[in-house]
Amino acid sequence: MSIEPLVSSSSMKRSVILTSGASGRINALFSLRSFRSLVAVVAAFLVVLLAPFRGRKRPVAVSSAEKGKEQQERKTATVRVPATIVPWKSSGGSGVPAAGSVEAEVAARRSIAARRVMQDVDDRTFGMRNEQIIFLFFLGLVVLLHGLNEHSDRYSDFAKQLNANGFKVYGMDWIGHGGSDGLHAYVHSLDDAVNDLKSYLLKVLADNPGLPCFCFGHSTGAAIILKAMLDPKIESRVAGVVVTSPAVGVQPSHPIITVLAPIFAFLMPKYQFSGATNKGMPVSRDPAALVAKYSDPLVYTGHIRVRTGYEILRISTHLQQNLKRLRVPFMVLHGTADTVTDPEASKKLYEEASSTDKTIRLLEGFLHDLLFEPERDEIVGDIINWLNCRV
Repeated sequence: MSIEPLVSSSSMKRSVILTSGASGRINALFSLRSFRSLVAVVAAFLVVLLAPFRGRKRPVAVSSAEKGKEQQERKTATVRVPATIVPWKSSGGSGVPAAGSVEAEVAARRSIAARRVMQDVDDRTFGMRNEQIIFLFFLGLVVLLHGLNEHSDRYSDFAKQLNANGFKVYGMDWIGHGGSDGLHAYVHSLDDAVNDLKSYLLKVLADNPGLPCFCFGHSTGAAIILKAMLDPKIESRVAGVVVTSPAVGVQPSHPIITVLAPIFAFLMPKYQFSGATNKGMPVSRDPAALVAKYSDPLVYTGHIRVRTGYEILRISTHLQQNLKRLRVPFMVLHGTADTVTDPEASKKLYEEASSTDKTIRLLEGFLHDLLFEPERDEIVGDIINWLNCRV
């Protein structure tokens, strides 16, 4: 696991902690969980056997006028990822990485992440000196968790804005992402990421006694934070949580995927499943933001790995079943046009959570990556105002 603060302390020194992530964790071979997986395998195979006998839809005649109307609708302007810029990654025909290639790929990612950390320090030296004149002490802490397939350094501009308002920011690349260990974008268990976050939070709090600590998470990172907040020992140490486009509700491209996911997650966990996602799905209405994201070598642009997708479905199901247990103060922001995570699930989070201090903002027409939308400054301003009212 790569654990690295996005912002250095007032002494201008920056520490980069690179750990081995989830190594050493052992799961029992014969367990209740394994038995349930076996039952799911048997049930899913029955579904597969019966699938060919389902009725096929008959072709419907379409008039030339209707065809012309359909072609006209396809010509409407949409925001797409530029195909000439985005090299959609693949690990070959099988979708499984070749032996020995993972270590080299991890080393390359860690090298890029380390260089960016050092460049960030150099770029912020003058600004940090100015901040020390304005802020003799920090008002609070923010621990930041990125979303699926990205990394914490993508939020460096957001971190700078938080710095300018008196917040010290820490970021953590969870396993398989950014400068962390593991196959790129592969997560065997999101519970490992939840436990890593808990450990990191305790470390940040120990290094900054007396300062209120907040968490910010996006998408799957938001889901990881929300699950960590179900632990009373962690929830009691956190002053509040801000989540954008949380993965509380995730709908696969076809309902059968939900049934088959446990099987393939067990049999072929690292396989890249092209049918689970819509390649090139727009996540921002800002074309420049899309180019910057998908040309970043630390951003994974391949098809989702089977086990990773299954883990996202599993954590979202767990959260929906335990929303009433959430008591931490929180603010949730979600775009109504988000096609990656469900804004209706964010409404359910707001309505069912037991928190007495909760805020929701549904942004009409906004997409998934809210902090990379054209109106990002307004959104960041709302987040900072929410934090300032709670320090």
